[in-house]
Amino acid sequence: MTDELRSQLREWRHHLHRRPEVGFEEHDTSDFIAETLDELGIDVARGVGGTGVVGTLTRGDGVAPGRGRAIGLRADMDALTLHEVGGREYGSTRDGVMHACGHDGHMAMLLGAAAVLATGGAFVGTVRFVFQPAEEHGRGAAAMLDDGLLERFPMDAMYGLHNMPGIPAGHLHTRARAIMASEDNFTITVHGRGGHASRPQAVIDPLLVAAEIVVALQSIVARSVDPLDTAVVSCTEIHGDGARNAIPSTVVISGDTRSFAAEVEDLLGRRIREIAGGICAAHGATCEVAYTNSFRPTINDPGCADAAVAAAVAAVGAGRVDGGCAPVMASEDFAAYAERIPACFVFIGNGVGTGRGGTPLHSRDYDFNDDILDAGADFYVNLVHQQLGGGRL
Repeated sequence: MTDELRSQLREWRHHLHRRPEVGFEEHDTSDFIAETLDELGIDVARGVGGTGVVGTLTRGDGVAPGRGRAIGLRADMDALTLHEVGGREYGSTRDGVMHACGHDGHMAMLLGAAAVLATGGAFVGTVRFVFQPAEEHGRGAAAMLDDGLLERFPMDAMYGLHNMPGIPAGHLHTRARAIMASEDNFTITVHGRGGHASRPQAVIDPLLVAAEIVVALQSIVARSVDPLDTAVVSCTEIHGDGARNAIPSTVVISGDTRSFAAEVEDLLGRRIREIAGGICAAHGATCEVAYTNSFRPTINDPGCADAAVAAAVAAVGAGRVDGGCAPVMASEDFAAYAERIPACFVFIGNGVGTGRGGTPLHSRDYDFNDDILDAGADFYVNLVHQQLGGGRL
């Protein structure tokens, strides 16, 4: 990679950081991506799944004998509804919206790979550069798939990267099979009988019932889930319709669960309903439980994981690659692709500690580490050359 392209990657990243947009509203972002790909001589399709963009680059007749005919490389585009702090000269110009998850960096890395592959490289086959909207609320991948992504742009495999604070900068981590958890969301609406706070004997206090439910739900992981399985149950919000001197009539508990296996996912939903219903009945209250899936678990294909490890070693060296990393309980809608075609998701270290790159994702002072842009782009380039022929650049 030339010094000029390295500088360009940073310019692209800072441009995108200044102009963040939330899910399905990435109009300026989509325009910029499409125009940049077009300038690189890559065929562009716009409006896939709403604001998604797919770039297609083919070398030869599009078929690599003995190898995958086409591979997809995916980057997410959307930002978060957070007020950025930090005073950066390239800070968000849109109040209340910021790239707090590093999707600006993900896009810049994929554009960098596109620039290298468009100007050279001995591969035979097709590369799809998939720029996806609306990852944060888990609907963007499904929207692209529903819009015929795989039928219109056939792919034999797909790969994606996400930066990860807490991993040394530029290190690449992945694993075969489960790498990220599912996320299910639940809402428990508890109905009691409100009244004056001075006459508790005249009411059915839904706040007391809700408090008991919140505590009891923690028994699911401790006593219902096999200790060899992994699960998380979190209550994250409680809202009531009472006042300081009035016991409420209704209280709503919201939260989410995380797991890796379908049977555990089903168990969590069932036990939440049973526990909430039983506690309400014991107090003379009633409840409704809504339990919905937002993200499926991300399951890496073993063959794709092997390919990703080989490309990572070629890009950054064996000492900076972990091909058997621990899975994480966070979720990603990349999972939707992995349910349809062989796929692999990879973490790229953003940095450690409290300094550069170590700030947690979804923090108001988070920033993507520009020093890892080269490593991400090089990983993608090596992956294409290894999978579609030609070897390492």
